Amino acid sequence: MDPKVAAAVLVVRDDCVLLVRRVNEPHRGLWTLPAGFVNGGEDPAKAAERECLEETGLTVRVTQVFDIIAGREHPRGADFVIIYLAELIGGEMHADDDADAVEWFGKDNLPQLAFRATQNALESFYA
Repeated sequence: MDPKVAAAVLVVRDDCVLLVRRVNEPHRGLWTLPAGFVNGGEDPAKAAERECLEETGLTVRVTQVFDIIAGREHPRGADFVIIYLAELIGGEMHADDDADAVEWFGKDNLPQLAFRATQNALESFYA
């Protein structure tokens, strides 16, 4: 079985990170970075930008790889999550697709996070 790869964006504005609240299981109602699976033949950075637009209505531009986290957290999950730093380009913020809410959070008021990969990325970012 080939590994599944997901791509996420870490977008920061005024020291706050962009997070989405999941509408699907696992971890419905918990928060995560905008992310999703990379399609066959798709550039992972473009996948991360696409997922952000689909889930938040915001257009971002990937600037660099922040981290690659290995280890499947649940049966339908990714084996690798590529987390990119990205800058906000434009758009109108609204939750859509796999998210029912989108908000900016400061490091001292983070909500309950859905995945260990998100938690690890934010801990590293704010360290």
